[in-house]
Formats: sequence, structure tokens, C-alpha cells
Amino acid sequence: MVQVSIVIPMKNEGQNIGTLITDILSVCAGDEVEVIAVDDASTDDSAQVVRDLMTRHSNVRLVQHDRSGGQSAAIHSGVRAATGAIIATLDGDGQNPPAELPRLYAPLTDPNARADLGLVAGQRVKRQDSWSKRYASKFANALRGWALADGTRDTGCGLKAFRREAFLALPFFNHMHRYLPALFRRDGWQVALVDVSHRPRIAGQSNYSNWQRGLVGAVDLIGVMWLLRRRKSAVATEAQHRTGPNR
Repeated sequence: MVQVSIVIPMKNEGQNIGTLITDILSVCAGDEVEVIAVDDASTDDSAQVVRDLMTRHSNVRLVQHDRSGGQSAAIHSGVRAATGAIIATLDGDGQNPPAELPRLYAPLTDPNARADLGLVAGQRVKRQDSWSKRYASKFANALRGWALADGTRDTGCGLKAFRREAFLALPFFNHMHRYLPALFRRDGWQVALVDVSHRPRIAGQSNYSNWQRGLVGAVDLIGVMWLLRRRKSAVATEAQHRTGPNR
């Protein structure tokens, strides 16, 4: 029986995905896991690399998009296809070390796990990215933290673990993966933060530029602020209906 489903969103990561999945299987060999690689309409051999691994590993699966939907859509597809009650995610570029995965899902799979713990989110230390990418991320995280008060300094880290049903209950929108701490807290879940390591990209190139991230991030931030306020208003209204207006 699968306990943890490890979801990997990927697009044109044919040079990285094979080694990444092999490393995951090695690190998680003692646990009941499945690995789901979600191909977001790659134009390289990413899907074929995964198919080759599937012939040797029964717990490796492939989900494919016929058109590119972005990272959040890929994660959502993988979670929907998963059979484990706990989901762990990491990026398909290989920059998130697979050795960090057990530290993320262990607090959720422990028999004595807190029932209200919904998300364990990684926070990268000593990021192995370009100066411009680190600076843009630092600015975006500071702005997001100020606006949402989500308590994390690095919500863009791909290393996360969470309860499958709790994730599927969240409002889905493009780029939602960058706001999971705020969204989980919005629904009443506790969030744990874990410092994780980071490594440089070995092959291929990022599918997003700093400008693209910044442009969509500004719009997304406003939308998430609205979602948080909407939730608070709904809760307040529900409580008022139960107890009557204050006098």
C-alpha cells in the first residue's frame, strides 16, 4: 500500500529527470512510496526517460499534459492521480536534493502526527542560483510575507509535503504552488517549516524568467489577499448566524 506519493512537475527536463527519480527511489527505498512524474507538454525526451524507468520500477508513474498548463497545473494533476494520503513534491530540475524528502513527509506519516498539521514546507538555505534570481526571489518573498503574513521566508521552494485531501480542498489557480503556506493556514491547518539544502542546476534551463515571475506574482498576490479576506469574512458571517449579532 502506498503511503507517500512523490509528485514531480517537469517540462523539458530529459537530462535531469532520470537521475532525479533514481535518487528518489534510493533515498526512499525503505518507505511505501510511488513517484509520479507529470510531463507538462515537454518537447524533449522527458516522457520517454520516465517510461524507460517504468519498465524497471513498478512504483514509477507518468502523467502527461497534451498542452502546457504550468507548474501548479502539473502538481495538481499529479496529486489527483496519486494513491497516497500524503504528497511530497520537488522540482524536476534536480536542484531540490531528494535526500531532503523523508524529513518533509516524516512529520505527516508518523503514527503520532498532529492531526491539524497539513503542510510541511521547505525553506532553501545557501541557494545555488544566479545573483539576479536570488535577489528577485528575496524581494518577492519579502513582499509576499508582508502582504500575507504567512510566516515563511521562501514559499517558492519546491520541496513540500502535505495531506492530499487538504490540498485538493484548496481553491485552484495558476501559480498557487507559491502560496501554499497561506492557503493551508486559510483553511485552518498548521504549517511546519524545515530548512533544506539546494544545489545548482546540472543541465537544461529554467522555464521562467525573473520578469515573468514578477509580472504574474503581482497579480497572484492581490488574488490571494482577496481569498484570505474572503475566507475571514465567510467565517465571521457564519459565526454571527450561529450566535446572533453583538449588541
